[in-house]
Amino acid sequence: MPNKFLRMKIKELVNLKDKESIFRFFNDRINTYNDELNAFTEIIPDPDRTSGEGPLNGIPYALKDNILARGTKTTCGSKILSNYKSVYDATVTKRLRDSGAILMGKTNMDEFAMGSSTEFSAFGPSKNPWDANRVPGGSSGGSAAAVAAGLVPFALGSDTGGSIRQPAAFCGVVGYKPSYGLVSRYGLVAFASSLDQIGPITRCVDDAVEVAKVIIGFDPDDSTTIEHPLNFENEEPKDLTGLKFALPGEMIEYPGLQESVKEVFMKMVESIEKAGGIVEKVSIPSLKYVVATYYLIAPGEASSNLSRYDGIRYGQRKDADRYEEVVNQSRDFGFGDEVKRRILLGTFTLSAAYYDAYYRKALRVRKLISKEINEILSKYDFVINPTSPIVAPKIGEISDPLTYYLMDIYTIPANLAGLPAISLPAGAYEGLPVGFQMMARRFEDVRMLNTARILEKLSPSYDENGLARIAERWY
Repeated sequence: MPNKFLRMKIKELVNLKDKESIFRFFNDRINTYNDELNAFTEIIPDPDRTSGEGPLNGIPYALKDNILARGTKTTCGSKILSNYKSVYDATVTKRLRDSGAILMGKTNMDEFAMGSSTEFSAFGPSKNPWDANRVPGGSSGGSAAAVAAGLVPFALGSDTGGSIRQPAAFCGVVGYKPSYGLVSRYGLVAFASSLDQIGPITRCVDDAVEVAKVIIGFDPDDSTTIEHPLNFENEEPKDLTGLKFALPGEMIEYPGLQESVKEVFMKMVESIEKAGGIVEKVSIPSLKYVVATYYLIAPGEASSNLSRYDGIRYGQRKDADRYEEVVNQSRDFGFGDEVKRRILLGTFTLSAAYYDAYYRKALRVRKLISKEINEILSKYDFVINPTSPIVAPKIGEISDPLTYYLMDIYTIPANLAGLPAISLPAGAYEGLPVGFQMMARRFEDVRMLNTARILEKLSPSYDENGLARIAERWY
């Protein structure tokens, strides 16, 4: 089928009458290219194409492999769940199915969403479509790679500390993390429940909006969702004139920021100013604590959430004479090193002797971070910064866990504060994409998305059809 499908937005694809041709086109691409990219952990051979007649009717998509879809495997990139089949649909899966979207398969990820490269998957790393020797980011790396190579028009990921936005930046696509509470987490395998949020990865903001319209909404099955209707028909703002963008000095002066990333990012800043936007440097002193705060809170919640995987209730089982040995051996076999590392860290910080010294203090610092960011957002429309301090590293290049943790320094604040954030492709350095992130007040998602639509037009990463470019080899 013609590659014209790669040059069309979701709404244009929906309006085409020959839905079977669209399905066959993307199905063929998945089967042709997935062996090279390892983006999918499961490809559905004959997906349901008659379930809905809604706004995404006939549009193929992929789900990160920690989001349930009845009858498919949900492995979370882990050996311990390698044979687990979902017995029900996540709320987002059901809403997409009812909208007519076609689930093509499940995408690769860092084990239990713990990682920034997809190298921590039990099924091997996914590859970056711009350079197969490099990582696609993580933990939603398979979803980002699938969209960036044109295997599906959109995919869902989960974002705990940047796991939608960072791989979107590495792969040169759009990654949108909604405000916490707008999208149901029912059917999302929990990592850190107070931080996790599901969102779309697409090739343009328009497509992210089309998906958001379907998946956002109150869910009685998830007590963290909020009844907060969004008016997606609100067209404001129409340009950047008078909009105020805050640029935290702590982020732009961060010593780990690659000069090449800074250069691409600052070109976008110059374009914003030329288009009438006001960019001012600000200080958010607590940002220097975001990584430490996150890596106390998230592992603490993870150690609690992952306690259910004992080889008896969930997961593969290793038989032994005593219950404790069954649990220990099953977990030792089933969990990878990074998951074990975070469980140990979380269990330590939640222990009676250290709870006050570490975890409770981290909760107080989280409040401080949220307070300072919201104070800035009371004076400015958006906070902007690079999505990642580096471009995609080579597979196996980084071995130090701390270096990986610091890769999330720009994305974590939005999760700690529950704010909406979006990453846009802002350009490239030697063929490797660089991301531009924007963060807004909580529940001002529509205003942020509409502004992001304007910013797309300032970026050299988009083609004449308004879609993020993909490497020529994928056409």
